[in-house]
Amino acid sequence: MNTEALLRDLRRELHDGGLRGCLLVRDLHTGEELGIDPDTPLPSASLVKVPLALATLERVRRGELDGATTIDVQPGRITTPGPAGLSRFRHPARIAIDDLLYLSTCVSDGTAADALFDLTPPAQVTELLHGLGLRGITVRHTMRELAETPVERFDADQLHLAHALAIDAGTSGRGHRVPQLDTTRANTGSARAHVELLQALWTPSKIHPEVAARVRGLMAHNLIRHRLTPDFSSDATTWSSKTGTLLNLRHEMGVVEHADGQAFAIAVLTESLVPAGAQPGADALMSQVARRLRDHLRQF
Repeated sequence: MNTEALLRDLRRELHDGGLRGCLLVRDLHTGEELGIDPDTPLPSASLVKVPLALATLERVRRGELDGATTIDVQPGRITTPGPAGLSRFRHPARIAIDDLLYLSTCVSDGTAADALFDLTPPAQVTELLHGLGLRGITVRHTMRELAETPVERFDADQLHLAHALAIDAGTSGRGHRVPQLDTTRANTGSARAHVELLQALWTPSKIHPEVAARVRGLMAHNLIRHRLTPDFSSDATTWSSKTGTLLNLRHEMGVVEHADGQAFAIAVLTESLVPAGAQPGADALMSQVARRLRDHLRQF
């Protein structure tokens, strides 16, 4: 199948599966790439934890922070809820910066991320990214704000109403009545911007090699592996990634490294058009579309 026919088929599959998708797959060695609407900015949700890790580790490298420094996290002081991590703790905890990085990136712990944001605020993370030549990602707020969406205002049996609002309340200019989905107010980045970040981490010239290696290591130990992992993880590959989920947004970015030396950066940012929280079919569709793009590139 030629490239034009492939992209046409994949767009149709995404639409039929209730998704709007912005994807980019890039061969990290040749620079060849293939994507669908890769330059459309979307709210980044928990993908922002990778830039946060990069900024934190860069400050550690500069001597501005010490990874061994412990931070006291009091129950209720950082109120970001989540299914795992510090938000589930009942008692005060003293945790080193290095370990907060693990919790934030590998467990996607929003409370740990906000403890790191207390050290390096969103505007400073953006400034550090820009200083490294990475200008496509903007960080505007902490993870606390992701816990203040309409989802938190509805009972469990009415969550579909929050998802319906997320789907229907946007504007043609990517504005939104829900601030966390408004690209002028939210943390944002395009599929291309996230692939540029992955390129800089896996082939470091803009980023110090030691910092890049630390971030790659964190992404390699990501524990949330239900989305793209089934199509990119095997005995002959290494899959390092980070997911992001918020209301109708389902994202993942990562790098698949093959035993033969090939490596591909992949960013899949999607908006669901189905007003439901749990959508395993959408997760599977994202993965299948990304794999077909990768397989097409791998032929050449």
